Amino acid sequence: MALSLHNTISRKVEPFIPFDPTGKKVGMYCCGPTVHDFAHIGNFRTFVFADLVRRYLEFRGYQVNHVMNITDVEDKIIRRVREQSTTLAQYTTKYSNAFFEDLKTLNCVAPHHIPKATDYIPEMIDLISRLMERGIAYQAPDQSIYFSIEKYQGCGCQYGQLVKLDFEEMRQGDRVSEDEYEKECVADFALWKARVPDDGEVYWPSPWGEGRPGWHIECSAMSMKLLGTSFDLHLGGEDLAFPHHEDEIAQSEGANLQEEGKPFVKYWLHGAHLLVEGKKMSKSLGNFFTLRDLTDQDYNGREIRQLMISAHYRETFNFTLDGLAGARTALNRINECATKLREAAGNTQANPATEVVEKFTTALDDNLNVSSAWAAVFDWVRDCNRKLVDNSMDPETAASELAAWEHIDTVLGVGVDQEEAPAELIELMEERTKARKAKDFSRADAIREELTSKGWTIEDTAEGPRLKRL
Repeated sequence: MALSLHNTISRKVEPFIPFDPTGKKVGMYCCGPTVHDFAHIGNFRTFVFADLVRRYLEFRGYQVNHVMNITDVEDKIIRRVREQSTTLAQYTTKYSNAFFEDLKTLNCVAPHHIPKATDYIPEMIDLISRLMERGIAYQAPDQSIYFSIEKYQGCGCQYGQLVKLDFEEMRQGDRVSEDEYEKECVADFALWKARVPDDGEVYWPSPWGEGRPGWHIECSAMSMKLLGTSFDLHLGGEDLAFPHHEDEIAQSEGANLQEEGKPFVKYWLHGAHLLVEGKKMSKSLGNFFTLRDLTDQDYNGREIRQLMISAHYRETFNFTLDGLAGARTALNRINECATKLREAAGNTQANPATEVVEKFTTALDDNLNVSSAWAAVFDWVRDCNRKLVDNSMDPETAASELAAWEHIDTVLGVGVDQEEAPAELIELMEERTKARKAKDFSRADAIREELTSKGWTIEDTAEGPRLKRL
């Protein structure tokens, strides 16, 4: 079975066939963070989804060129820079660094290229100039440069490829200077914003005067510079489909830089919204979480990642603290199984067992059906545990099953927890052993309860007792 993906632009699941004539090289762009604050878990659902796509493509043998941008200049950032009397670089560096730390916590593979918008101003100016030359962009009385949707459509191009737009009921002909606007407004959007006093020192020279780029032009310029004028995959949250991604298509194809018959992007993938405890995330509701908020509550990156990729990317996902507790339990099952397989295998090496890998691959080939993929994993855990218990697992089989999990985990990225218990808890465990030998069972039970309250349990093995995370 070949890999198939739901393409937003065609509104159907399609076989994935890259532009590359050899069928091996894949260009992939994911809209990255706007670094005006710490990223929240809604943002990270998109980034973990993109990481899953990247990992699975590589698992299937593709050579991926993965680009994720950093938006380090836009309206909110400039407002914060002004309010805090700092510089653009000082302000955005703080949140960029925090974002990279969070990606590492979630075990996301670093993109091959992480362009900052402010490093690609010349490319943006060149693209805007091209649109001006073609008559699709114009300078307004406020001296800013706008993209003309009417002129774009007049060239035979379609505006509204990713979403269905009712042009008769929507406001047309307006100009929107903000970086974002609502679905009720189909309007000419800013490509270059003329400098105003509130911009402070955030501006660059251009053929049209001092100013700065609009948000939408940034991704068009950076993606085409690094991946070419046509590339395979563009990812993002569903909230970006309109206007951001629609405007990217308009700018990029309006410049007429693609080879005849080729679109700007072949496949558009959009992840669904994330709810928290069944509601839209909001600071006023007290359900707004950054990654740091969750790690401060003693959840780790593995658990958060597992929960993030437990549901299909096109399903609205309900993120709950109970769900995180469930992720901890699920990962502990994998930890325990992998640990026992490693003990049974000893020094034996073997190729991955094929059955679970084939089931896992079949699931993800079907538009990244991660729920079915996890089902295959936990069926495998159950079967391995049964064989381990009845001693029907020889070292070579154990090594083969362990290799299968390690192969699958190159996609899931949750690993096996090698966390060692703190020294003080190990001392408690040893004290419990002494208490049992002395037949002081009340003390032994009290120690077990204390360890449980700290999130650990004692597992009795042939090699003696050991501590295991609950």
